[in-house]
Order: sequence, then C-alpha cells, then structure tokens
Amino acid sequence: MKSIVIAAPHSGSGKTTVTIGIMECLRRRGLVVTPFKVGPDFIDPGYHRLVCGRPSVNLDGWMCNPDFVRETFARHTRGADIAVIEGVMGLFDGFGGLSDEGSTAQVARLTGAPVVLVVDARGLARSAAAIVQGFAGFDPEVRLAGVIFNGVASENHGRILREAVESAAPEVRVLGCIPRDERLQIPSRHLGLVTVEGNPLPAEFLDHLVEVVRESVDLGMLWGVAIPHGAPDAPQPTAAVTRPAPPLRIAVARDAAFCFVYEDNLRLLEEAGAELVPFSPLAEAALPPDIAGIYLPGGYPELFADTLAANETMKEAVRRAIEARMPVYAECGGFIYLTRGVTGSRGEAETLHRFTGIFPVATRMLPRRKALGYREVELAADGILGPAGTVARGHEFHYSEMEAMPPEVERTFRVRRPGADLGREGYRYRNCLASYIHLHFGSSPGMAEAFVEQCRRFTA
Repeated sequence: MKSIVIAAPHSGSGKTTVTIGIMECLRRRGLVVTPFKVGPDFIDPGYHRLVCGRPSVNLDGWMCNPDFVRETFARHTRGADIAVIEGVMGLFDGFGGLSDEGSTAQVARLTGAPVVLVVDARGLARSAAAIVQGFAGFDPEVRLAGVIFNGVASENHGRILREAVESAAPEVRVLGCIPRDERLQIPSRHLGLVTVEGNPLPAEFLDHLVEVVRESVDLGMLWGVAIPHGAPDAPQPTAAVTRPAPPLRIAVARDAAFCFVYEDNLRLLEEAGAELVPFSPLAEAALPPDIAGIYLPGGYPELFADTLAANETMKEAVRRAIEARMPVYAECGGFIYLTRGVTGSRGEAETLHRFTGIFPVATRMLPRRKALGYREVELAADGILGPAGTVARGHEFHYSEMEAMPPEVERTFRVRRPGADLGREGYRYRNCLASYIHLHFGSSPGMAEAFVEQCRRFTA
C-alpha cells in the first residue's frame, strides 16, 4: 500500500480542493483510496467520505498518543491501494511554537507517509523556491517529496515556478501547476464551515475538478513519490474484543443536524461490546427499540432548529430515557439539543426554538466564534465515562453560548489547556453527561469501555 500526505505552508492554500481532486482521480482509476484528516476537524472528512466511499478517520498527535495514531492508521488502511492524508493548517503548525505536536508533520513521521506540499502561487515567482527549500530542510525526518502549485496565472508563470524549484530544491518533484479557476471554490460555509450533508458537491463540480487535476497534475509521478517511508515498526492492529450475545444496543444520532463524530469513538464503542444503532432526531418519531444508551454527537442543530423543535415525540422520548437514568452522552450540538432551546438561528434573534429542556438554560447563536482550541479534561467524579481522575483530551469549537448554568447542576469536568485552568464543565443530570467539548475516546480508551459498561448496568 502507498500513502501520501497533502499539506500546505498555511491555511487557505487550497489543499482541501486539491486533496478531493486527487482522491476522486485515483478512485476513478479503480483504486481503493482510504482517506484521513489530520487534526480535530469534522468538515473535510465528510467530503473525503463522499468521494472515497469510505469513512475518513482523524489522526491527531495531541489528542492521542503516537501508538494509537500508528495503530489507527494501520487498521484503517487494510485492504486499501493508497492512503491519502489531508493535513491541517501549515505543515509544521501544531499545538504550540516549540514543537510540532498535533501537526501534519508529526503525523507524517508517525505514518511514514511522504508529503506533497500545495503552495498558493498567487504573487509568487522565484520566491516559491525559497518556500519549498525551507520546508524541505526544516525537519529531516519529514520527507517532502513533491509540490503542487495552486492558483497559477499562466503557462509562463508555471514555467518560472518549475525552473525555480528544480534549480534550488531538485530533490522535490514539481507534480503540477493548477490554474486559477473560480469554479473550483467550495461554496461559502455556514459560520465559515459547510458540511457535506448541506453541500454534497454536485457531479458537475467533481467532473470539472477531475478534469483540471488530470490536466494539471502528473498523477503518474504522484503515484511514484507516494512510497511508504519509515515507521516500519508500527504496531499491528489489535483484534476486536469479542462480547457475548445479545449485543448491547446504543443509539447514535446521525443525520444532517448531528454529523460531527470521531470515527474512532464509534469503533472503540463497538470494540467494547456495543451495537451502534443510528437514528435521526430530525426525521424519526421515536428512539430505536431495546437500547441501553444514547450518544448525541455534535453538528448544526441550530440550522435545523425548527424541525427539531417540532418533533415533539422524539424530544419526549429522549426526556423519558434520561429521566429513567439511561446513560446519555452529549457533546456540543448534542448538548445544545438538551437545553431549553436555541435563539439566533438563521438570524431569528428573538425566536426560541424549544428543544428537550433537560438542562434549564437557553442557547444563543453568536455572530463570532465563542471558543476554539484543544482541551484536556479530568473527571472530578465517577460517571458514565469512567472513574474520578480519568484524563482525556478533545477539542472545542462553537459559535454559541449558554445562559449561566444553575449552581445545583453538577459539574464533573476539570478543564484545562497548557498554562491555563478553564474551570469546571461537563454537566450531569441523572446519568446524562453533556459538554461543549468533543472528547476523542482514543485519548483515553477506557472511556468507551466505561460508557458501554454503564449501559450494560442499566439493562441489568
């Protein structure tokens, strides 16, 4: 199997569009392409899944330890012809300025995949060679194998870029020059983002993208540089845990409103003995039968607030399950669904779309981002995700805020980031735990086992 990382010097270089185009070209050649995304992002993996027909898995060296990253990569690439890993931000940008922890470069080292750098060529000529040379020599353990220039103005512009790189950094192959083309822009996104559910990329867009990539990028040369490099001692995937029948059914909200979930969270729950049953709070009137727990992932409930609010039978089913002490875990958008409701949806500043009301606060959408960044949590009390003292990592990103939570609602998380104590979060009502933080169960694999065990106790 071959593997390759698509990276860039900085965000906004066009690496997502280039990545999707390369994936689609390889898929149309009959290859099995396994997609990955560096970092905590949920948006790009949706597009990867659309193109490749396989789940796109997050690889994050800050949230998860190196062995987990290697094992995840090895597990999900079985049976693939090529793994295509889309990077995050700039190649060496990670959690801080003193190391590349959490960066694309770290994942390239851990997986052994060579890097193809997508460089925005707007306003660049020979200076592009200095950028490529600098990235090629910055870390000798990261192999920069090729470069693709994006936004090239003309054939002459492309010739100058090629000549500059070939003379200054001959070890880096110039794989192609993609011309400026406004038709290749993914449409503007809600709050800066758009999900594949809301914008599934029309066939004509993909056809045009494939045509441009085929004409502008030497795919044969790209296939040649995509040689696994290093990481020969990556651990072999462990066998899935076998559990006795009957399986333990856990309902997982999966629809256009609840579409942000780490694929490894679902895998770890299954390995712990869960049968995951998808359901739609948007379209279905009741929870799945014979369930022992509920997982409410994040997403964009505010975009579907009127439909969610109108589904009274589903809201009542969720309330009854929580009042019966069924284990329920909700994060970000799932947390919002458990509040009294949301205002500010689609610009309706004063309209409260009423949700389940488990937590006695309302949520308000904001014009600017409220929170962004990695988080580390420590459980302050025993609960559905494990015993007190359990430490896990995740990510927080939202454009909403909630009213002050009443003091009688228990806070079960101590939240921090390096150098800062962020206070208490992780709100609990009965056996329901809700938080703005998207926890990655791979950061503390015992959390998935703990949740499944709590669900098993509920059915006992």
